Amino acid sequence: MCGEKEMDFAVYLIHCLAEAWKKLPAQVYAILDRTGILDGYIFPCYDTLHTLGREYLINDITEFAEEKGVRI
Repeated sequence: MCGEKEMDFAVYLIHCLAEAWKKLPAQVYAILDRTGILDGYIFPCYDTLHTLGREYLINDITEFAEEKGVRI
């Protein structure tokens, strides 16, 4: 289960990825949800992830999504 701060971070990250991937936030959410990245990585690792910089997060999540077969 995630709290308000985790949800706020996820929304922020989705918008960052949407800009980087040139997709709508809804499309990014669908990708993260479908691949399990949201519930299996972003929420559980919030304590570590929220301390990292924007560029690092974008690169990290992009690589993770590509490993799961997503073409960015």
